[in-house]
Amino acid sequence: MLKRLAWLALCVCAPLSAAPHVDPQRLQQLANDRFWISLGHYETAKLGGWRSYISDKKFFLAPDGNQHPDRELTATLRALYGPASAGQQHAQCVYPARTRWLKAQLNLTDLPTVDCSEFNQWFKDVSPHSAVMIFPAAYLNSPSSMFGHTLLRIDQADVQSDKTALLSYAINFGAYIEGSDNSILYAWKGLMGGYPGLFALVPYQEKLSEYRSLENRDLWEYRLNLSQTETERMVEHVWELKQIQFDYFFFDENCSYRLLELLQVARPSLRLTEQFPLTAIPTDTVKAVKEAGLVESIQYRPSRERELLSRAEPLSDDEQQWVLKVSADQQQLQAPGFKALPRARQALIIDAAYRLERYRANGQERDPQRAQRSFELLRAINQNPAPELEIPQPGLPEDGHESRTWQAGLGTRGDRAFGEYGLRMAYHDLNDNAESFPLGAQIEILQLKLRQYEGNDWQVQQLDLATIRSLTPRNELLQPLSWQVTGGLERVPGKHDDETLVSHVNGGAGGTWALGEDVLGFALGTVRIEHNNDFAQFIAPAAGFNSGVLWKNPLGNLSLEAKGDYFVNGEVRRSLSLNQQWELSRNLGLRLSAQREFSQLASPENEVMLEVKWYHY
Repeated sequence: MLKRLAWLALCVCAPLSAAPHVDPQRLQQLANDRFWISLGHYETAKLGGWRSYISDKKFFLAPDGNQHPDRELTATLRALYGPASAGQQHAQCVYPARTRWLKAQLNLTDLPTVDCSEFNQWFKDVSPHSAVMIFPAAYLNSPSSMFGHTLLRIDQADVQSDKTALLSYAINFGAYIEGSDNSILYAWKGLMGGYPGLFALVPYQEKLSEYRSLENRDLWEYRLNLSQTETERMVEHVWELKQIQFDYFFFDENCSYRLLELLQVARPSLRLTEQFPLTAIPTDTVKAVKEAGLVESIQYRPSRERELLSRAEPLSDDEQQWVLKVSADQQQLQAPGFKALPRARQALIIDAAYRLERYRANGQERDPQRAQRSFELLRAINQNPAPELEIPQPGLPEDGHESRTWQAGLGTRGDRAFGEYGLRMAYHDLNDNAESFPLGAQIEILQLKLRQYEGNDWQVQQLDLATIRSLTPRNELLQPLSWQVTGGLERVPGKHDDETLVSHVNGGAGGTWALGEDVLGFALGTVRIEHNNDFAQFIAPAAGFNSGVLWKNPLGNLSLEAKGDYFVNGEVRRSLSLNQQWELSRNLGLRLSAQREFSQLASPENEVMLEVKWYHY
C-alpha cells in the first residue's frame, strides 16, 4: 500500500503535459470497451452506472475508479507517463495488461523506458503458452468442497509433448482464512461474505496433491483453446491482481465466477459472467465454458481413494482382510495362508496394501516406520507386479442436471387434495436424476415449497436453508462416517390434527453399507432442536434415528426411509416414506412419493404426491 501511495505522489509531481492529448470521445469509447471493463471487473450497478467487484481501493488509480471506468482509464494513461524513477512501482510495471492494451489502442510510442525486472522475471518463470481449466469434483466429507471447485493451470509450450504438467503453475481464487475456523463457522462466513477473496499463483503439483491426495477428490482437466496471446494477456492481469482483495461469497462471487472473469480478459468477446446473475455453481460454470466452445480436450485424474477402492473391488472379503494384515505387518507376506494364494491374487493384495498405506499417510507427518512398510511393499510389488490399474471414467460433471429446480405436484393428505409448488436454488437430493452424481450424495440450498389446499388455502410447507447428506458406503478397508445436517422451517403434525410450521436444526451420523450393486443401506443416529408453538418449551430437543435403503434402478432412484424423533417433553414423532423418481430426460424428472406420519399429538396421516421436477438454471 505504501509503495503505491509513494508512486501516486511521484505521479502527482510529474508534469501533466507528459501524457498525450486524446480526444475525449475516443477515451470514452475505450472506457466502454469490453476489455477495459473486464480489466476493472466492472458490472452494471443496480441503480445505473458501474461498480467494480474489487473491494480493494489500492487497485485503482483514480479515487473513484471503482465506479467510473472512464476516470480510471484517464488516470492510467497519465500514470503511464509518470517518471521512470518510480522503478518497480511505475504503472507500466504494476499494470502490464493495461499498458499493453493502451499502447496498442493509442499507438503510444513515446512512453518512458522503465525497467520492470520483477514482473519480467515472474512472467518468464511462468512462461504462459496455453491454459487448462481444472475441476476438482465435490467431496461431501469436506464442507469447503461440497460444490466442487475450479482453477486454471498455465502450461509452458512443451508441456503436452514432454508430459510435464506437474511443473506448471495454477491460478487459484479462494477465501483468505486466517486461523482455523470450524466447518460451521466456515460455511456461515462463506455464505455471508465474511472472508476476503484473493488470487494466488502456485505450483500445480501442490494443488494436485491437495485435491487428489489430501481431500480425495477426482480431478477433471479441460484443455482450453486459448491462443498464446490470450493466455499471456490473462496472466499479465493476474500480476495486476496480486494481493488485491475481492469480496468472497460462497454461491456467487466465488472461485468459479472469478475464473470466468479471467477468461473474459483472455478473450473479451466471451459472455460468461452474465449467465450467472444469482449463483455460480462450479459445474454450471464448467458447462458454460464448454458451451462457449472453449474446451479442446478432457483428461480425468482419479483420487487416491478411488484408486484404492478400484484395486480392492475384485478382492473377496477374505482377500481384503489380507490387505489389512499385509499393510500392518509385512511379515505376513511369508505367512503360509498368504503363500497358498495364487500368485496373481497375491499381487493384487500387495498392490492394494501399498495403496492403503499411501492413503493413510495423506496429510500426516513423515513416519519412518510407515516409510519402511511402504518400501517393503514396493519391493514386493517389484517381485510380483499387479496388472495395470484400469479405472472406468465416471460421468462428466457437466453432464448432470442443471442446478436450479422448479417443482410442481398434485397430491392428497388424508382426505384433502392439494397442489404443491417449489423452487430449489441448488442442487441435488438423493432421488434426483443420477447422471454424473454419486449415489448417496445430497446438497440442497434454499428450497421453498408452497402448498395450495382446496378452498384456495395457501401455506408455506417448507423452507430449507441447507440440507446436506453424505451416505458414503463402508467396506473392509475404509470406514467413512455418514452424516447429515439440515435447518429451516417445515410442517409437522399439530395437536389439533393440523400441521404446525416449526423452525428446526437437526443432524446425525452413522454408517452406510453397500447391500448390492447400486444399493445402499444406511442407519444414522440423529439429534433435533425444534421451536414449536404446540410445545410448552421455547426450544425442544430430541434424539432419534434415520435409516433406510437407496436403490439406483433402471427407472431412476428409489429410497425407502424410516425416521423417528423422541422429544424430551414426551412427544414421539415417526414416519415412513417411499420415493421413486423416473428420469424423463436429463433435466426433467417425475417423482412419486408416499408417506405415513405418526405423532402422539395427532392421528396418523397418509400423504401421496406426484410431482414434476424441472432442472433449469
